[in-house]
Amino acid sequence: MKKSFLFLFLFAAAALSSAALAQHSDKEVKEDIARHRAMAAAHEGAARCLEAGKGEKVCMQELSVACKGLALGKYCGMRHAH
Repeated sequence: MKKSFLFLFLFAAAALSSAALAQHSDKEVKEDIARHRAMAAAHEGAARCLEAGKGEKVCMQELSVACKGLALGKYCGMRHAH
């Protein structure tokens, strides 16, 4: 009984997740890919800024400008533990 319930649950979860993915058009998927690449480039720029010794405040300001309109929050969709 436990195994059949688990199978049913996993099957339902898979069906729901594939249905959710199917709701995005090719255009939306391509836009999402471009947005992720832009965020990655912004974060790479922030890493280079920090490597150059410009300081966290300056680099986070540059990151904020580079990410305007791309992601939520002041960390461009990424927040560190520190």
